Amino acid sequence: MSTAVWVIIAIIVVAAIAAAVWFMQQKRKSDELKGRFGPEYERTVHATSSRREAEAELERRQERVDHLDIRELSAQDRGQFANSWEQVQTQFVDDPSGSVADADRLIGEVMMKRGYPVGDFEQRAADISVNHPDVVSNYREAHRLALMSERGEASTEDLRKAMVHYRSLFNDLLGEAEYATETERRTRA
Repeated sequence: MSTAVWVIIAIIVVAAIAAAVWFMQQKRKSDELKGRFGPEYERTVHATSSRREAEAELERRQERVDHLDIRELSAQDRGQFANSWEQVQTQFVDDPSGSVADADRLIGEVMMKRGYPVGDFEQRAADISVNHPDVVSNYREAHRLALMSERGEASTEDLRKAMVHYRSLFNDLLGEAEYATETERRTRA
C-alpha cells in the first residue's frame, strides 16, 4: 500500500476515535444532568425541541443558581416558618382556598429568605429545579391548582392536593428533614 492510503486510513481511525470520545462525553454529560435533575430532565426535554436544547437550558439554570446567594435557614427561621406552616394547615379546615393562597405566599417567603429570587413563577420553578429537582414538579402542580382556586374552579380535593404538594416543597426548602418527622409525631400525639 502506498503512503497516501496509510495516511487516509490513519485519518479515518483518528476521526473515528475522536467521534467515539465525543459521543462518550456527551453521554456522560447527559447522564450527569439526568442524575442531577431527575424527572425535571425529561420534562425539559419534552418542553423543548431537542435534547441538546434541553441540556443547554438545564446548564443555564445551574449557572444562574450558582451565582445566587442561596443559604440555609437559621434554626430560628426554621422554627418560625414551621409555626407559620402549621397555622396554614390548621386554617385549611375552615378556609381551604385561603389556606392554599397562604401556603403559596409562605413558600415565596421561605424562598426569599433562602436567597431565591421570587419574581416570575416559571423562573422560580426553574431556580428551584436546580437544588430541589425531586419536588419541583410538586411546586408546579400546587401552583396550577392554586390558580384554579383563584378562578373558583378547584374542588376541595384539588385544594387538599395543592397543600400536599406545597408541603413537600416546604419541607425540602426548610432544609430540615427532622421537621417533617417532628410534625408527624405531634400530629399523632
